[in-house]
Amino acid sequence: MIDKETVLKRMNEEGYNPLSIDDLMAAMDITGDDVYPFLELLRKSEQKGEIIVTKKKRYALPKHIGFVLGKLQGNPRGFGFVIPSDPEEREKGDFFISPDNLHGAMDKDHVLVKPFKKAHGEKREGTIERVVVRKNETIVGTYQKNKNFGFLVPDNLSIGKDIYIKDKKSKGAKDGQKVVGEITKWPEGEKAAEGRIVEILGYADEVGVDILSIIKNYELPLEFPKDVLEEAAQMPQTTEGEDLTNRKDLRNLPTVTIDGADARDLDDAVTLSRDKKGNYLLGVHIADVSHYVKKNTPLEKEAHKRATSVYFPDRVIPMLPVELSNGICSLNANVDRLSMSCEMVIDRQGKVLSSEIGPSIIHVDERMTYADVTELLVGEDNELKKRYQDFLPMFETMSELRDILKKRRLKRGAIDFEFPEVKVVMNEDGTVKELKIRSRTVSESIIEECMLVANETVAEHLHWSEMPAIYRVHEDPSLEKLDRLNNMLKKYDLKVERTGDEIHPRIYAELMEKIKGELYEEELSIMLLRSMMHARYLPESVGHFGLAATYYCHFTSPIRRYPDLFVHRALKRVKRGTMNQKKSDKWYREAVKAASVSSDQELIAEEAEREAVKLKVVEYMAGQVGEVFEARISGVIASGFFVRLDNLAEGLVKVSTLNDQYYNYDESSMSMVGEKTGKTYRMGDAVTVQLVRADEALRQLDFEIVK
Repeated sequence: MIDKETVLKRMNEEGYNPLSIDDLMAAMDITGDDVYPFLELLRKSEQKGEIIVTKKKRYALPKHIGFVLGKLQGNPRGFGFVIPSDPEEREKGDFFISPDNLHGAMDKDHVLVKPFKKAHGEKREGTIERVVVRKNETIVGTYQKNKNFGFLVPDNLSIGKDIYIKDKKSKGAKDGQKVVGEITKWPEGEKAAEGRIVEILGYADEVGVDILSIIKNYELPLEFPKDVLEEAAQMPQTTEGEDLTNRKDLRNLPTVTIDGADARDLDDAVTLSRDKKGNYLLGVHIADVSHYVKKNTPLEKEAHKRATSVYFPDRVIPMLPVELSNGICSLNANVDRLSMSCEMVIDRQGKVLSSEIGPSIIHVDERMTYADVTELLVGEDNELKKRYQDFLPMFETMSELRDILKKRRLKRGAIDFEFPEVKVVMNEDGTVKELKIRSRTVSESIIEECMLVANETVAEHLHWSEMPAIYRVHEDPSLEKLDRLNNMLKKYDLKVERTGDEIHPRIYAELMEKIKGELYEEELSIMLLRSMMHARYLPESVGHFGLAATYYCHFTSPIRRYPDLFVHRALKRVKRGTMNQKKSDKWYREAVKAASVSSDQELIAEEAEREAVKLKVVEYMAGQVGEVFEARISGVIASGFFVRLDNLAEGLVKVSTLNDQYYNYDESSMSMVGEKTGKTYRMGDAVTVQLVRADEALRQLDFEIVK
């Protein structure tokens, strides 16, 4: 059966002219049982704006009739930008859309843009011809009640306009409550969108309502469907006799998990020893979720749909119900557990000499925390060392192997970004207790290196087995992004070199080393990171730029990521032997769909998690308005500069508040320069600031310079 990618590729070929449905089917050899699925494929692609049907009933791509398909990014000030879907168009830049040319489109909608003709060098501009996919059917915001009607004021300020709510459609919402609204009539011209209230979340200052609003805004599922819960409730909570069939018994190996103290879903366990030749025998054992989550069951379909667990400061939205995530699939200590094991023989240079991958049964001896393992390796707690004396030699060997693996990875050109992260610690009453800086300890680095080498080993195994699977890929930076990056790096007398159209990650790694210790190290590191592509999932192994890895997949977290679950299923299929072409094609189509869904859901989860942390940081800092802090300038823009405190809270110092003299923004040096004295504020400078405003609605902190 033909797939969408093949159809779009054919229509994208040079020389393709829009064809009628009969001519298109003839050109693509569509006959018999393939006709209906093909027509359905075209219908769905037309609905998404990927294919256009012209007035003469011919099938074309948007570009054939002068349109560009893209996603609208709204702005609170009323205008917007359309980010093209096609990579080639994206390289040319976004389209500016003025308020008059939005034509009822809203933030995140998928739209068709008609570009304006422009003079050479001007930014691209266009008008929205059609909204092809509406993305705001439900909107979260604050209800403002008037006498006989009300308005829903969206939390997402980029939507730009309020939603009109008739009184009889307000569900009894009170003024100031957080609500979920459903649009019943889309905006037209100057007319506002109309809607109805479908859910009342509570007042904004009620505990948990702020995070709940974010969850609803991103349409994340809070509850599992009934059939999923029923299936989960029937799961055994111990390993049964038949579970041992066709599994390697590894219960005799000294095995530990190493996780954060508050972790509940324990995906991975490790074992390590040495052979007579001095090689390292590393075993990475991952919860065998695929044994319990079978294909085409309610559990599997829900996991596919969610694709990932989502972590908020006050709660987790899991991919799997607790009976699995915290129960039978969690590698808890002192119980037998089913796993998928990747056992590797690694030499003293960090090269994997051989590996064995397959189903196993393990018994975790100790549930270790990062803090305890770090203390055992670098601390002086003798009581702790006495308690874990049987495992201390293994931890020391792990530390040794970690150094070897990391050195090998960096030598081949892997980029080692280490950004400080803020962890929001909550009180039991739902308020923020403190902001902690996440530290990357030696024990966390040990587990990271073990998981990385296992992921690479599994990916290579799947690649050469020619089994359709899902890979974690990170493509090379685009030439346009590199050019933009180099323009910014000029200010620091730095440059990312490339050979023709190619660039090796080692160049990035060397640049990272060059800026180490500089005041602007973190800011330039972020700049380098943003110049790269976003990692995603694909059914093809095209390598991982950031890791400088030829083969890479996600194997190690099937409790919280669907691609890992798919990989486990693929590994088991490889064990069973070759499959015919028809089955292979079916697996590939499943991999294509799952990779796409997982990539999309991962981005949604990341945005939601980031927004929640930002919100809680502002909430915490709201209690410190008026206080003075030492900070560093973390970025400079035309309207002012951003400052970051020691606890990683970040906010803006507006240039309008610098009242000692008039300041000009110097883009070439990314600094603010005073007209009278030449006094300069530049990235990396230490400054003393006072917090003057903490706006939780805008997720924004405002600071002023203390003289």
